[in-house]
Amino acid sequence: MSQLARPGKIIAVHLNYRSRAAQRGRTPAQPSYFFKPASSVAVTGGELERPAGTELLAFEGEIALIIGTTARRVSPEDGWAAVSGVTAANDFGLYDLRAADKGSNVRSKGGDGFTPLGPEVIPASAVDPAALRVRTWLNGELVQEGATDDLLFPFGRLVADLSQLMTLEPGDVILTGTPAGSSVTQPGDTVEVEVDAPTSAGAPSSGRLVTRITEGRIPFGDFGTKPSVDDHQRAEAWGTPPAPALVLTDELRAALASVATATLSSQLRKRGLNNVSIDGLASTRPDARLIGTAKTLRYIPNREDLFALHGGGYNAQKRAFDAVGAGEVLVIEARGERGSGTVGDVLALRAQVNGAAGIVTDGGVRDLAVVAALDIPTYHAGPHPAVLGRKHVPWEADVTVACGGASVQPGDVIVGDADGLIVIPPALVAEVVADAVEQEREEEYIAEQVAAGHPVDGLFPMNAEWKERYRAWRTQR
Repeated sequence: MSQLARPGKIIAVHLNYRSRAAQRGRTPAQPSYFFKPASSVAVTGGELERPAGTELLAFEGEIALIIGTTARRVSPEDGWAAVSGVTAANDFGLYDLRAADKGSNVRSKGGDGFTPLGPEVIPASAVDPAALRVRTWLNGELVQEGATDDLLFPFGRLVADLSQLMTLEPGDVILTGTPAGSSVTQPGDTVEVEVDAPTSAGAPSSGRLVTRITEGRIPFGDFGTKPSVDDHQRAEAWGTPPAPALVLTDELRAALASVATATLSSQLRKRGLNNVSIDGLASTRPDARLIGTAKTLRYIPNREDLFALHGGGYNAQKRAFDAVGAGEVLVIEARGERGSGTVGDVLALRAQVNGAAGIVTDGGVRDLAVVAALDIPTYHAGPHPAVLGRKHVPWEADVTVACGGASVQPGDVIVGDADGLIVIPPALVAEVVADAVEQEREEEYIAEQVAAGHPVDGLFPMNAEWKERYRAWRTQR
């Protein structure tokens, strides 16, 4: 292992771990970056001052790439060859100054000592870039752990992307993103970061990069924007997780399967939700019930230059179909455009193999006969033989989308039958399905009475007398 020289430039990636993207609630289609000054570099064992008057100094344990050779316009396949070594980094940030930076991170992440690196460099030739690990400890407790098999954008791709515009020079450092678990430090805390390759020969390690946090004493002057925070910045800095995702238990699924979408629609309407149906689509399996949580994918109208950048390779469409999980419904925003396919036989099969509950697109389907022969139900706007690129650019996943006239967010519950599709906000599922079950019991009773010859006046809906008879009927049943 070798010692680390002061870099000429430091380039950091905003989001690059799936776990962190899930925590943030957004998944980028392409990597984005910011600069950190060389003066922010610090060594292990040092102290980092939390500036006076601030509260949100956050740590981010990361893997730092050290460029070993001049790189300009290299390919993703050749990007790793430009890296001489890797080491541990801590990408400290002061959320109190994020608003002042307006996205540049100049002050919030550029302070003296805000980029500790080291202590040792692991030679790139000694490790597989896909088998590295980064861990962070806060006061001795493990708080972050991420492996490079969780990356959105592999290291070679980052090097290639940056080298399209700028020359990467020996000694330059690329900070490659942080996994979930980043949070706030307090004066008196000790933060440690280590990068290692546990499955490589000798299990090489960077060693522990140690930083102790102290309290600053000199306040900010009146000649610049002063620190400020709000609840949003506090939540982001502390890493407050989003509301727990709804778990569709077997019991909930069975209850949802027992009621019609028409009944669910009625219950949602009683709660003021009238725009929760996905309209105008046909199902390849009208006999099959669709129940699952939404995973979303968004297409934008085709523009040739954008398709050249986003349409090829492992694009957002392919990533979404690879990532859709058991019990999930992939909901695709295609703007109601029927002039090309938005899914075909191979991707539909991939979703089925993953255990997905269904596919919903308000665009066309290619290979419709083959897709219809699969077990997985696919709701669609019609068949079309053309490929995706005729009308669409696959843009992003895991965002709020519009499909068939309805807004759908990741985690929403989708229920479909021969009548159509309903979107249920997760927070309402338990009460909606309970009331829907009760509503269908009432309607069963009303139907029995109508069949027995009773008029509907006072029975549908039930007046007080009929409700009393219904309660007796329930007791007997």
